[in-house]
Amino acid sequence: MVSQIAVNAVLERLYSLHPRRIDLSLERIERLLKTLGNPERQLPPVFHIAGTNGKGSVCAILRAILEAAGHRVHAYTSPHLVRFNERIRLAGGLIENDALIEILEECEAANNGQSISFFEITTAAAFLAFSRRPADACILEVGLGGRLDATNLVEKPLVSVITPVHFDHISFLGKTLGEIAAEKAGIIKPGVPVIIGTQPVPAKRIIIAKATEAKVVHFSCWHEWKIEQEDKGSDRLIYSDKRGQLHLPRPRLRGEHQEQNAGIAVATLRHQRRLRIPSAAYRAGFDWARWPARLQDISDAPIAAALPAGSRVFLDGGHNAAAAKALRRYVIREQERDQNFYLIIAMMTGKDRKGFLRPFADLATGVFAVPVPDQEGTQPPSDLVAAAVFHGLEAQEARNVRSALKIIGSTATAARPPFVIITGSLYLAGAVLQEIGLIPN
Repeated sequence: MVSQIAVNAVLERLYSLHPRRIDLSLERIERLLKTLGNPERQLPPVFHIAGTNGKGSVCAILRAILEAAGHRVHAYTSPHLVRFNERIRLAGGLIENDALIEILEECEAANNGQSISFFEITTAAAFLAFSRRPADACILEVGLGGRLDATNLVEKPLVSVITPVHFDHISFLGKTLGEIAAEKAGIIKPGVPVIIGTQPVPAKRIIIAKATEAKVVHFSCWHEWKIEQEDKGSDRLIYSDKRGQLHLPRPRLRGEHQEQNAGIAVATLRHQRRLRIPSAAYRAGFDWARWPARLQDISDAPIAAALPAGSRVFLDGGHNAAAAKALRRYVIREQERDQNFYLIIAMMTGKDRKGFLRPFADLATGVFAVPVPDQEGTQPPSDLVAAAVFHGLEAQEARNVRSALKIIGSTATAARPPFVIITGSLYLAGAVLQEIGLIPN
């Protein structure tokens, strides 16, 4: 059995093949895929998912519904939280170390030392693995943008999906929502239906224009389909489109934004004809879907032992303003009256710390800024504290998440147990999951 250390050694070599971490292009991966025999043309029906927020959750719910319907599903997502294996799921299970190292080394040899980015060569490895294992469907999550993303080499997906578009990666995708949306809409292809999640007006205008230009049929939330509560305060949802209605439970994933993500997944499957999905599979998939570090409850983990009984601790990888607004809505809905709410936050360089903290300005009792462990490019905690103070929040630095929780616990009481969200970075989320032993599988 190949060890994780051996896998990590190969991954480190692949990181060195291209000096820039992000360099959007298709020429390098086109060359490699041709050398490998174009495995991207040998995949089962593909669901291609782009967008800013919700891509991973849509992939998770989509996979859960498909598997509940009895289908074998490949899935490619990024980034990983703890182990690279999380990115490649073969017919229902994470790729094993021995198969992973074999496929990575095959791609490394085929590349023959030429310049290629880490994401490009590992995407090629995923395509190669998928082409060799039978499955009924393949879910591909865009890494960054869409138009020049390595996953966009798939010529004709079954369905293309664009989740909500917001500001993120502006140095690569553009400084306006229209520019960013144009990059995301680059996955639109002739003859392939497009499912469109709720969008800001500038983004929606561009996406619709791109779909119209490509002469493809498109299905937008609140126009061709919608998902909403049966009644105010209800735990039941109604999904509606021209084919009728589905009465569904709330998804196991927490937050109103996950209800919308679930709607995108349902719309995606309802607007294809290749794979049969019985109504019961939608209900089962909503309950089965899991996606780590998305309002994941870690209240019972040893890391939270310093907090009084009844405390609630959640881990979330959100790192932009739109994600922060979704977290705010969840806290307002779930927080007990007069319960103190704390943020423990770390962010990577280039992320908008002021924009992320703004939604919590009148909500958080305190903010604790920590570094991302073992990561280059983490924002200095002092900068995060300054951003929190700018919004009028009480803020201080802490050595790490455990230290921050101990400080919170030192003043908390069983009468008023705190509500805590650890957030701001998927890298921070991954470090916490590794520390508490909740390794995604």
